[in-house]
Amino acid sequence: MLRGLSTISFFADDVEAAGDWYAGLLGARPYFRVPGPDGRAVYLEFRVGDHQHELGLIDARFRPGTAGAGEPGGAVAYWHVDDLEGAVARLVSMGARVHEEITERGEGTGFATASVVDPFGNVLGVMTNPHYLRMLAAAR
Repeated sequence: MLRGLSTISFFADDVEAAGDWYAGLLGARPYFRVPGPDGRAVYLEFRVGDHQHELGLIDARFRPGTAGAGEPGGAVAYWHVDDLEGAVARLVSMGARVHEEITERGEGTGFATASVVDPFGNVLGVMTNPHYLRMLAAAR
């Protein structure tokens, strides 16, 4: 049923600013853009990581549910990183705030998670995940 991360969508009041922020984080510009009636983006999409997963940034006017602007919300997707401490430090230096401190998930397993709230109110999870690395090694 669930075969892997396909797309994760984050919401922002200012999609253009969110796009610039994520472009700085990812080192790449969005490859897909949907303009609104005023010409400003209402949707931007990036390809991310080893499997080219999709990260979509959507105008907050289209946010489902009741989460208010400026409140962290949504699903937490954890992205594998090679240097968890370095990743959290970089995100914080870019204006994110720590949501969950680095937490080891099982002593000696190599699994650890952390999350931040980006400047647009989305929770962004990062983790070290030995399974992810084994999967990549086996695919080679």
